[in-house]
Amino acid sequence: MFSALGVVVVALVASLFMSFTVGANSNSAPMAPAVGANALSTLRGALLVGVVAALGAIAQGGSISETIGHGLVTGVTITPLAATATLLTAATLITIGNSRGYPIPSAFTVTGAAVGAGVALGGGFAVATYARILGFWFAIPVVEGVLAYGLAWLLLDDTVSDTLSVPLLAGGVGYALANIQLSFLPAPQNDYGSIAGVVTRRLDVASTGGGEAGVVLVGGAIGVLVAATVYWQLRRDVTTGINRMLIALALVVVFTSGGSQVGLATGPLESVFESSLGLPSLYLLGLGGLGILLGGWVRSPRLIQAVAREYASLGPKRSIAAFVPAFLVAQAAIVLGYPISFNKVMISSIVGAGLVGGSSSSDGVSATKTGYTIGAWVASMVGGGVISFTLYHILAALLGPT
Repeated sequence: MFSALGVVVVALVASLFMSFTVGANSNSAPMAPAVGANALSTLRGALLVGVVAALGAIAQGGSISETIGHGLVTGVTITPLAATATLLTAATLITIGNSRGYPIPSAFTVTGAAVGAGVALGGGFAVATYARILGFWFAIPVVEGVLAYGLAWLLLDDTVSDTLSVPLLAGGVGYALANIQLSFLPAPQNDYGSIAGVVTRRLDVASTGGGEAGVVLVGGAIGVLVAATVYWQLRRDVTTGINRMLIALALVVVFTSGGSQVGLATGPLESVFESSLGLPSLYLLGLGGLGILLGGWVRSPRLIQAVAREYASLGPKRSIAAFVPAFLVAQAAIVLGYPISFNKVMISSIVGAGLVGGSSSSDGVSATKTGYTIGAWVASMVGGGVISFTLYHILAALLGPT
């Protein structure tokens, strides 16, 4: 009994360690373009990363946590020992990459480690789930790169006024924000746990044309309000307005990154909280949010500098172009419950936006750094699986298959 309880405690500490690592690593990247564009200082960016990402973790982290905890292996329930092997492997590899200045993709590492520990436990491969997740992963660089390049080209086109292009983008982001699912909002069965959904029910907008039509109408109104606010800021001072838009987008993307990344730390413990502790998953997300908060405050400045300075030096407009597709793709992953590497999401956007102006120029993209990172992506997933598989057997031999 003591041994089983001890393993659960170790698994909880490993989850906190992993969420700390995620906060230091993956949640830092969204703030990099704002820092690179000199719209925000590195230390202030690190402070905001911790707070905002922690809020996003609690508000949006449930779906990906569920996938990591129950969807990657078949035929077994993840035990505290398997969760410990998964989390220790992933957190250690990511920390090593972090200390060397190379952002290791958390999703690749945790997914590989979770599969390795699950197979060591006697589980089977969830091939259909892998195919869907891998398809999404392969699509990210293409979709993000194309969107970021196109948006950067539009924003940098002198024939298109900033007072037109920037508010339009802001309005689109406002509409999307109004419709994202948030855990703390009331969501009756078959209804919407979003800002637009809540407003629709409160104002009884749904009665005019159905629930979905009401949500679209309210979301559109919120988008127009956001666009009008940004337009008013730009009319007063274009430079200040663009920088404020950039910082606001950075915070939105950091919030999204918390929701998409906390599941990597909490997912392996889903079954432990359900069976061993009998606690709701919200407490688990709270633990992950705490770790992300601490990691963002303590370790993120170095990674913010690495992504901002070494991959591409972006101006404010290209930074905005990098944020919008990153936000949209990450929210799609949350809806689908697919784990993603937020480093990959941000770097793909930064590369796409950075190519506008030429990769050979001083404000372009570091091809060498990008190549090393791609190699780290592949190695982290395969290595994570092998190490986690081995570590589980070592721990089981020492402690018993608890």
